[in-house]
Amino acid sequence: MTRPGLTRRSALGAAAATLAVPAIGRAQGAALRIGAPLPLTGGLAPEGAKQQRGYALWADAVKAAGGLRVGDGRVPVEIVYADYESNTPKAVQLAERLITQDKCTLLFAPQGSGATKAASSVSERYKIPMVAATASSKEVYDQHYKFLFGTFTPNDTLTEPLADIVKAQAPVVKTVAILARNDLFPLAIAQEMDKSAKARGLEVAAFERYAIGTMDHASALTRIAGAQPQWLFATGYLNDLILIRRQMADLGLQPPVVTMIAGPAYKEFVGALGPLAENLTSAAWWHPAVRYENGAGPFPSTEAFNAAFRAKYNAEPDYGEASSALCGTVFQLAIEAVGSTDPLKVRDGLAALDVMTFFGPIKFGPTGQVDTYTPPVFQIQGGKPLVLYPALIKQGDFKLIG
Repeated sequence: MTRPGLTRRSALGAAAATLAVPAIGRAQGAALRIGAPLPLTGGLAPEGAKQQRGYALWADAVKAAGGLRVGDGRVPVEIVYADYESNTPKAVQLAERLITQDKCTLLFAPQGSGATKAASSVSERYKIPMVAATASSKEVYDQHYKFLFGTFTPNDTLTEPLADIVKAQAPVVKTVAILARNDLFPLAIAQEMDKSAKARGLEVAAFERYAIGTMDHASALTRIAGAQPQWLFATGYLNDLILIRRQMADLGLQPPVVTMIAGPAYKEFVGALGPLAENLTSAAWWHPAVRYENGAGPFPSTEAFNAAFRAKYNAEPDYGEASSALCGTVFQLAIEAVGSTDPLKVRDGLAALDVMTFFGPIKFGPTGQVDTYTPPVFQIQGGKPLVLYPALIKQGDFKLIG
């Protein structure tokens, strides 16, 4: 899908799309080219479109400022998009092409933990900094790479508060069943929930995995129903979880607590499911209800970011879109700090960042993964997400299904 202001250089899926920012000021120096391999078609296209929207919003802010501030001057930016069609091996190939052929000196990571981990070997080999908008699994960052940075906290920062809330506020829950997409992030966060539940004395009565591209979950859900869990925890991506919830309804499977990651964070999830989304719980790395101020970069507060997003897209941002805008922001802050677009210097600038942003406080740990903010837990109530945790931004109280 081509978004307003984004042009595709070819109709082919692997073709790059280029967004130039800004048209004026290019005489001040060559544009900084940032490669962005994304799943713009295929099963992960909804998630890829979200990342693209976040990058484009940041690019608008750069354009409004006349380019990136580098020393005493301004440098224009080009984001070069490449569609890897939701195919991880192709994401790796396109990451290399963006560096070697399209001459990108920085990279935004592909979507999700699996593709990010695979493509990070390319950025590491070429010593090109890569910032990941949607990779949370520790397995991505335990490679001891120096050029990979991620804006999501580890998976257990979601599962631990979720398990705390269910344990404290749903005493009916004694057993939990887990249904996980057999892919790096969905499986990793499912395994973290397995640990979190057991640590609180809950029995994991079933742990089912489903293959990428599964179009019928009836067998797994029937086995789960046989275990009679009071809590179902399902992981996957948007289309996966919409299908799972519909098939749960078809089978009459309705435990008192249903948690899904990461579908309920998206307005498309609620729009597709309507009443079936009601009282589902989830967690994400950001929510538009958070209120950070005095932020560095083009968005000085959460409210300023939300307003800019609404002005461009006539919609509320979700965590994927916000994190993608954050990726551009941290590149910008690192470049401004070191006064250079040289990849090695930008890498050092990223490693040294310790700033407040509209997304929260950002400081990359020794593995390149951030762990400096508290992700919110929320529940769909009245057709919209209400934050349950942390207390500072709490909007509602936890409810059981039905």
